Amino acid sequence: MDKKLRRKLDNSAKIFPLQESNKYSTVFRYSAILKEDIDEAVLEKAVHKALLRYKAFKVKMKKGFFWNYLEENENKPIVKKEIYYPCKRIDPKHNNGYLFTVTYFEKKINIEIFHSLTDGNGGLIFFREIIYNYLEMQHRELVDKEERRSRRIELDTEDSYIANYDRKSKRNGGDKRAYLIKGKEFRSKQINVSHLLINNNDLKREYTKYDLSTTQYLTSVLIWSIYNANVLKYKPNNKKPIKVCIPVNLKKYYKSKTMSNFFSYISVDTEMKTCASFEEITKFVRNEFDKKLTKEEIIKTMSGNVKIGNNLFISATPLFLKKLAIRSIYREIQKYTTITYSNIGKVGIIGKYQGLIDYFLFLIAPEHIEKIKCSSCTYLDTVVFTFTSALNDNDIEKYFYDFLKSQNIKVEIRTNQITDSIKNRDDIIYP
Repeated sequence: MDKKLRRKLDNSAKIFPLQESNKYSTVFRYSAILKEDIDEAVLEKAVHKALLRYKAFKVKMKKGFFWNYLEENENKPIVKKEIYYPCKRIDPKHNNGYLFTVTYFEKKINIEIFHSLTDGNGGLIFFREIIYNYLEMQHRELVDKEERRSRRIELDTEDSYIANYDRKSKRNGGDKRAYLIKGKEFRSKQINVSHLLINNNDLKREYTKYDLSTTQYLTSVLIWSIYNANVLKYKPNNKKPIKVCIPVNLKKYYKSKTMSNFFSYISVDTEMKTCASFEEITKFVRNEFDKKLTKEEIIKTMSGNVKIGNNLFISATPLFLKKLAIRSIYREIQKYTTITYSNIGKVGIIGKYQGLIDYFLFLIAPEHIEKIKCSSCTYLDTVVFTFTSALNDNDIEKYFYDFLKSQNIKVEIRTNQITDSIKNRDDIIYP
């Protein structure tokens, strides 16, 4: 990177700093559970080496008059032992200016990333490079110079939203407010984490019965769990739909190799009458995906968001006024989503490294209105479905777990030990 090279934030990235607060961090996390305890000094070297290859991450955020922007960060990244709850807001003042943090605990390596830096796809590419570096430093027999040279490196940081949006595309209207999950919140900034380690072969047996994909099946189970464990408990006469927001990787639809954000979303809006049975939900979810997960529909949502970011009045508004306006708008927008579920898919790892890694985790931060968020990733034969929650109970998580077990799907639980009813102390992965 040229000295003090500046980079504009992409269309999504410039909104995240205006949304973030102590109640909403806009941070996501990846973790890798290795088969050996982590050496901090080696991990520091692995991070530094990864930054030499992926200089898009070697930046800090600066304030402009109209928008924030990124600038080269000449400081050393900090690596330390994990002590806080996951997905905590990243304070650049205590992080040498970096928009990501790397921590470890026993056999686990974590990276937490502020969403303005990249999306889940870009974050995973960078995290894998750190893992490869670490394993190669610990196991010299893994080093293959030819393989390292041929390993794909993503260097593009274009704003693919601007490059691909359709100025003539119009968004669909008529949106309704969503059912919001009820429950008692933690008084402090605690986050309750539940990881469900699901046997992928068992899961596949079940979702193929309904002609569904992994994401569609788990979305169906999530809606069924929210209805039975939360709607019926707190508001049985509810008329608002359960709306699940599903992020979509736009690189699958456009020729983009950007390391910046490039994603959109679809919303699965389930009316209460559909919740009469799990089978009805699966049919509805499949139809929603078939209808909405098309390039034509996705571009409507993506283009609508770009138009807002490009609005001349908004662009010409000073940054401090933008922040007040965006926070007010976002508080209203949040009321149109019950829960977010992001499936990052398969974590691909080169074969000779696979025996040194047990599994991966993917987490996204909950918030004040959207009190639970869900995420998942797949590694070898294990799908890890994760709940991150600001609620002081895990009724939805437990119902989800019990339902999978009732379908003869093998599933194990890892938690950060905050709640009691589904504790498993056999494999502690949190401090």
